[in-house]
Amino acid sequence: MPQRVHIARELAEVFKLIAHPDRIRLIEELRTGECDVNTLAERLSLPPTRLSQHLSLLRTARMVEERRNGRQHLYRLAQPQIAGWITDGLAFVEARAPAALAGELREVRELWS
Repeated sequence: MPQRVHIARELAEVFKLIAHPDRIRLIEELRTGECDVNTLAERLSLPPTRLSQHLSLLRTARMVEERRNGRQHLYRLAQPQIAGWITDGLAFVEARAPAALAGELREVRELWS
């Protein structure tokens, strides 16, 4: 039983880390491969400094890896299957969402698939 408690805590930490709308979008943006901060900031409509803070948290948790190419810093998911968790989570959102959001959910599912 103690090992289940330990694993449950570890998993809760992962969920806490990804439980931010910007980080969810960031993970989904990185699902297709590595990208630099400025490109990510542009695609996600976020200030680069804010995006860098999110990347730092994800990097510290070893969810994101960084590679340098000269002065450019490129980021990628350490375990790309985490993006699948988020896509799978859309089913839970769809089950709870009002019918008025069906179109938005369909668009997001297409974008993230």
